[in-house]
Amino acid sequence: MQGLHLCADLRGCDPAAALMTDCAALRNLCVDAVAQAGLQAVAECFHAFQPQGSGITGVVLLAESHLAVHTWPEQGAVTLDVYVCNFGADNSAKAQALLQQLQAAFAPKQAQLQALERGG
Repeated sequence: MQGLHLCADLRGCDPAAALMTDCAALRNLCVDAVAQAGLQAVAECFHAFQPQGSGITGVVLLAESHLAVHTWPEQGAVTLDVYVCNFGADNSAKAQALLQQLQAAFAPKQAQLQALERGG
């Protein structure tokens, strides 16, 4: 059960950015960022809310655990959760790299970050 759970609440993101309302753009960012961080995506699901432009909820299931992202373009806000298990290998640096890459892509004016060591 040992692992690292990172959470980010991003504010001041550009509500007109494709990542805020376009499922394909957000999916591509997430899947590419997972691979670049050295983590293994095993499945994903992204859902755009209606009416169009209302935001997206997405998840990438990882062999190591998961990435979840939620956009609120009407608020210029995004939440990110990255959770990795550290059974057999310490994936903490990979989780931090993933979160940093996603945060940079949204370019928030403010970011509140939390880290929770799980299963100690």
